[in-house]
Amino acid sequence: MRRTRREPRRTLNEPTESIRRLEEKIAYLERHVTEQDKAMLEMSDALKRVSRELKRLREREAGGGTGGGGEESAAEERPPHY
Repeated sequence: MRRTRREPRRTLNEPTESIRRLEEKIAYLERHVTEQDKAMLEMSDALKRVSRELKRLREREAGGGTGGGGEESAAEERPPHY
């Protein structure tokens, strides 16, 4: 059986290079996780704000809102330019 490809010889520097590459990958992944954590916190805060606003709007709608009649009267209301 003939080999078409020769295996490269290992030098003492190669394990150091492999470790350096692994350290770079770990650093990249750690930074990526930190960025994802920040994004998740921002989305969580936004979701809380939207939930509070939705609750407020539902309470306003259930209580009759400001302007009485709800959606039906708003649809029947004429625009101010008439």
